[in-house]
Amino acid sequence: MNDLEAKAARQASVVYTALSLAITLIFLIITWVDGNTYTAVARIGGMVWVFILSMIVFMPIVIPAVKKKIMG
Repeated sequence: MNDLEAKAARQASVVYTALSLAITLIFLIITWVDGNTYTAVARIGGMVWVFILSMIVFMPIVIPAVKKKIMG
């Protein structure tokens, strides 16, 4: 892996992790404001589930986009 590929991989990992964390935070906020009472286990389990699924979705979208942007 050359330097540009390594840079693209690092940048892509930061982007898709940040997006997944943002979606997870939105999920947490929704569980607080929707009026239902959720247990801590339900919130934490939901957050883990949302984070994992969003990582699965964002990885194949973000990696090629960042590689194309950095490598030309």
